[in-house]
Amino acid sequence: MLVESTQGSFLGGDYENYESLSYLWRFLLPLFGGILIGVIFHWLSKNDSSVGIVHVSERLAYHQGRLPLRNTLLQIVGAAISLISGQSMGREGPSIHLGAASASLLGQWAHLPNNSIRVLVGCGAAAAIAASFNTPLAGVIFAMEVILMEYTIASFTPVILAAVAATVLTRIFYGDSPAFSVPPMAMQSAWELPYVLVTGLVVGTLAAIFIHLAGKLSLSFSQHAVWQRMLIAGAIMGLVAVFAPQIMSIGYDTVNASFAGSMGISLLLIIIGAKLIASATAVGLGVPAGFIGPTLVIGAGAGAVMGLIGQALFPETISSTGFYAMLGMAAMMAATLQAPLSALTAMVELTANPHIILPGMLAVITSGLTSRELFGKTSLVLTLLQTRGLDYSNNPVAQSLRRVGVTSVMDRSFAESTEQLSRDKALSMLQKNPQWIIVVEHLRLGHKAPGKPFLLRAADLARHTEQSKDETIQLRDIPADRLHWVDVEPQSTLQEALETLDKSQADILVVLRKRAFASDQIYGVLSRDTIDAHYHLKPRYASVATNNEENR
Repeated sequence: MLVESTQGSFLGGDYENYESLSYLWRFLLPLFGGILIGVIFHWLSKNDSSVGIVHVSERLAYHQGRLPLRNTLLQIVGAAISLISGQSMGREGPSIHLGAASASLLGQWAHLPNNSIRVLVGCGAAAAIAASFNTPLAGVIFAMEVILMEYTIASFTPVILAAVAATVLTRIFYGDSPAFSVPPMAMQSAWELPYVLVTGLVVGTLAAIFIHLAGKLSLSFSQHAVWQRMLIAGAIMGLVAVFAPQIMSIGYDTVNASFAGSMGISLLLIIIGAKLIASATAVGLGVPAGFIGPTLVIGAGAGAVMGLIGQALFPETISSTGFYAMLGMAAMMAATLQAPLSALTAMVELTANPHIILPGMLAVITSGLTSRELFGKTSLVLTLLQTRGLDYSNNPVAQSLRRVGVTSVMDRSFAESTEQLSRDKALSMLQKNPQWIIVVEHLRLGHKAPGKPFLLRAADLARHTEQSKDETIQLRDIPADRLHWVDVEPQSTLQEALETLDKSQADILVVLRKRAFASDQIYGVLSRDTIDAHYHLKPRYASVATNNEENR
């Protein structure tokens, strides 16, 4: 509403009628928008200026889905300025960021464990896509395939509920009409499938070019100041918009025109080329808006071109232009995001036509394979993460560990003790049958104990009390296997716990919450063997119990 009402105020009520602007304003509007974004973003640190789908993926990969509020507010302002000033971008990326951040901030406020916050991020992303296109099922699949990058039964239920809630809410305000005006369409015969395959090859090639340009620009300009990148993006967009105003802002009117077959091949080719260059530049330079919208416009235009060419060559066989525009849109989205199921589901929901499933499956798979196997391109999200020096690990072991919180598998059988204690206190403590004795000298408020924090097995202390009659026991001196521990937050997942063990070179973990004005609160003990056993791998290290003698 913010973007469309502002656009309508200077575009004569039609928020996509940028063609009505003079040549001068087509150039100046994106340029001024880029300068304004650059000034605002320049005031903020580099970490705060990261927004969009890539930002959400980065926070999921390296921060357990904890999205900050400041970036979220910056996304609202930056995306609004970008779209109003005519940048060739989309609104889905900002919507996904806002949805994911809203859910994440709610989870952080409620002090939920990190694995639950990850699911909430998926809920917010699903709600955003469902609301943007009026496609609840596509929102669910998108969240699982692109954002969370995994399918689990535990995640499906809340994600589905979020998509339903968002769809109902937006239908109350905007009605239940789909995002695009899609005419009735169907494939003429099975003889059309080879041409559908060719369409997938063409669109997959365009997707590979788009990913390549965006990735190269992101890598080349990664060290430039944000105001420089925004200025360059605004200037390039302005120059391109002078000749092709149809690509300015979201461009869904161009998609609807492609479905209707109301544009000729020459105009479609100009729009495709201009949109690809302008959008790839904006994505690569970090303009704060989305890249799903541009892929839909490029794909619809490319599909419409293939439809017009096919009708000229094979008039008896090839279906309508709108049919191929829809296939091209789904194929471009699938290849750019490497998310074939999301694109296919969105296409089916938008058309409400099950007859398009068969050719749609062929188009999205062909385009995805063309981009990935023929040109060696990963998804645009992973490509942009890699240009930032990041690499999202999504192997089955990492997926398994991310789903489980440390508090669900930790050993709660422990006792807290000081380094020095009396014999009577030791016997009283052992009567409760703890498995571990945690030395809490380091946890006292304002107290710094010498040496590394350690714990030992209660069995070692019990053996010492049987063999010695000392009235005072020094836990650092008795014969025992003293394990160096480091702490991990109770909200952490098993993946975080394993990474903490690897980085710290500690023997074991203690799950505790640090408190500013009180002693830290201990929840339990977590060993490497427990983590390994969770995903049924052979432990890399023999258990502490069987190696006590050797370690001593």
